[in-house]
Amino acid sequence: MLNITNIQPIKSNSGVSELEKKYEILFEPVKIGKVELKNRFCLAPMGPLGLSDSEGGFNQRGIDYYTRRAKGGTGLIITGVTFSDCKVEKQSMPNCPNSTYNPVHFVRTGREMTERIHAYGSKVFLQMSAGFGRVTIPTNLGEFPPVAPSPIQHRWLNKTCRPLEVEEIKSIIKSFGDGALNAKRAGFDGVQVHAVHEGYLLDQFAIAMFNQRTDEYGGSLENRLRFAKEIVEEIKSRCGDDYHVSLRFSLKSMIKDWREGALPGEEFEEKGRDIEEGIEAAKLLAKYGYDSLDVDVGTYDAWWWNHPPMYQEKGLYIPYAKMVKEAVDVPVFCAGRMDDPDIAAKAVREGACDIVSLGRPLLADPDYVNKLRAGKINEIRPCISCQEGCMGRIQEYSMLNCAVNPQAARERATQYNPVCRPKKVMIVGGGVAGCEAARVLAIRGHKPELFEQSSRLGGNLIPGGAPDFKHDDLRLASWYENQLNLLKVPVTLNTKVTKEFVKAHDYDVVIVATGSNPKTISLGDDEHVYTAADVLNKVKDPGERVVIVGGGLVGCETALWLARNGKKVTIVEALDKLLKVNPPLCSANKEMLERLIPYNKIDVLTSAKVTGFKNGVLTADVNGETKEISCDSVVLCIGYEPENSLYKQLEQEVPEIYLLGDARRVSNIMYAIWDAFEVANHI
Repeated sequence: MLNITNIQPIKSNSGVSELEKKYEILFEPVKIGKVELKNRFCLAPMGPLGLSDSEGGFNQRGIDYYTRRAKGGTGLIITGVTFSDCKVEKQSMPNCPNSTYNPVHFVRTGREMTERIHAYGSKVFLQMSAGFGRVTIPTNLGEFPPVAPSPIQHRWLNKTCRPLEVEEIKSIIKSFGDGALNAKRAGFDGVQVHAVHEGYLLDQFAIAMFNQRTDEYGGSLENRLRFAKEIVEEIKSRCGDDYHVSLRFSLKSMIKDWREGALPGEEFEEKGRDIEEGIEAAKLLAKYGYDSLDVDVGTYDAWWWNHPPMYQEKGLYIPYAKMVKEAVDVPVFCAGRMDDPDIAAKAVREGACDIVSLGRPLLADPDYVNKLRAGKINEIRPCISCQEGCMGRIQEYSMLNCAVNPQAARERATQYNPVCRPKKVMIVGGGVAGCEAARVLAIRGHKPELFEQSSRLGGNLIPGGAPDFKHDDLRLASWYENQLNLLKVPVTLNTKVTKEFVKAHDYDVVIVATGSNPKTISLGDDEHVYTAADVLNKVKDPGERVVIVGGGLVGCETALWLARNGKKVTIVEALDKLLKVNPPLCSANKEMLERLIPYNKIDVLTSAKVTGFKNGVLTADVNGETKEISCDSVVLCIGYEPENSLYKQLEQEVPEIYLLGDARRVSNIMYAIWDAFEVANHI
């Protein structure tokens, strides 16, 4: 794996860095149909929840968000899903933009946005959806009954969907023509049809498992693709043959059964669209008039494919994109953890794709493209694939954000506030909260100084990043180290700050971000009872047979890492299921991790209260019955407690003092960073 945090530009005799030459192919101008892009980078479409107004236009937040990614150098901007249908699958407003709800207003706000995007030399497509059907997330469903091609099971609810009538299909098709024409008037360079992909409504029509119709929209592959065919024909008839129409397309569904997806490397019988039919579908869709295909794999029943968590490999769609690229004569887009520029450049060079799409990486750092072009790779803020700020918040709260970038989709509201009178600020603690506070304060013009009791910055990112699938956590820690160095923030390591130390120095403000400590309990033979951090940091050797006490996120990820390293692992959880007490996780992350546990032969004992550990045997009470598990060690993953003792000593003696991160409230990386940004941006 490329360690992009340590790369520095190497200048050749010509003055052009070797790094710039290495990635030169990514910055070539490229034509897709009649549209010429300044480089091969695209903002992958992501749900624009919170980016529209009550009339279906783009609000100021949405305009700023998309324009910011254009300013960052991205060649093509594709909006997240917008709608044109106002009759069949009605949307609660404001939800997502809608190009036909109030056409005059949509054109006005869309024009304001596209003109700003074009000022940076970028192009922009409007992604238009035929609807969600059986996969509509319940929080976005409102009072409207879910629809589908046939009376099939809803993805999330125990309800049967209502089949669409033919006249409703025709109404949706017409709305695409109306909406695309409004998009063209608003200055969009093309549209992307959403989607024969991920199991959305058009995909439900295309997949025989979901489409049980006997009319002209069911049966043969051609009939199941008729809906998609008539949409592109309608758009072309209204906007002209030269108007670019792209399509989101999943080559393979990865469905084992209803609501059951396959894992990477798993052998299974495909119940959805398999590769052979997918290749045939791609050929037909190109023949029907789609000018480019945006390729991935998966469905909502296997959501961790379309929205890959950190447990998926980087560049996971490349083999599938290449299959499509070799089968069609239209440009192919490829996304899916493509933030490693070596992987991206290789994919283009080897003919797997024409365009590299970045979704979450451009949430994390809107300047990714410009930084890469300038050879400043170690300045790119990494996406950690946690999906807490993006998919998790879309799913739970109907808004798009980013865990590591508090300004994403809130650019204007969270712009840095310059200071008139710089303050000298002491920050105690070098985890993500302390580092983020120091970074923001320095950018604004204050004079922060950071003190950390360990030998490096990063806090819980360090043990958290130990598993190979959490490598990006370590990249984030390195990014903070580099940022504070560039900003010339004084950092003192290996120093435990005391009350007396603080009072002996003249600081205007004190920020306490001293993190948290793992909870521990005595089980008897405590010599072989360790914390997860001790094991992850390789301070302790857990042996070959390990019992993890606690089935939350830390426990499950530690168990997975140990199992993949050849250990025999058992999870013992007091509650009736794993991952029950964590804050809302994106379903893609949660469901994949849940399935990876048995797939990696990890034993699980739930509703179990641990009672002791002696002579290599852990005992647990399971509903009144004693269970015994032989093991070499026990790893405690039973939560964390705030370390706020310094704050309590100082809170009545320091005029301006703040408590941040886990020291205030044990949570996740996102809230540590967000809270630190909020406070540091208003001191």
